[in-house]
Amino acid sequence: MRIFNLLIVEDNPGDVDLIMDVMRDAPVKCRVATDGIEALLAMREHKPDLVLLDLNLPKKDGREVLAEIKADAQLQHIPVVVLSSSEAERDLAEVYRLHGNCFLTKPVDLDDFQRVVGSVEQFWLRTAKLPPSAAA
Repeated sequence: MRIFNLLIVEDNPGDVDLIMDVMRDAPVKCRVATDGIEALLAMREHKPDLVLLDLNLPKKDGREVLAEIKADAQLQHIPVVVLSSSEAERDLAEVYRLHGNCFLTKPVDLDDFQRVVGSVEQFWLRTAKLPPSAAA
């Protein structure tokens, strides 16, 4: 079974813990970046199979990170799932304009949050076919 490399780009430690808890039994190795600059460095160094990206990040926000990923020939094939607390239509439109692969709003309710992250794991790591790993 393939082990996927997931990059979680999130500055809220509580959200990181919840995501890691849901992914505990998934065929995945998780790395965490807590700001946009760290995220881009991690992407270039480790070439993840999937990125879970928050929009509101320190140093470089998620929109800037997404734009750089999709403009970089070495990274643009990597699917980016935006998981944000934003419900603003302008953020949704901007993510898709920048070629984000999916936009999900973080639920406030714990069970709903776990369900949403579980759906990411089920779809992106078990159902969808991802590009061959850069690490393979």
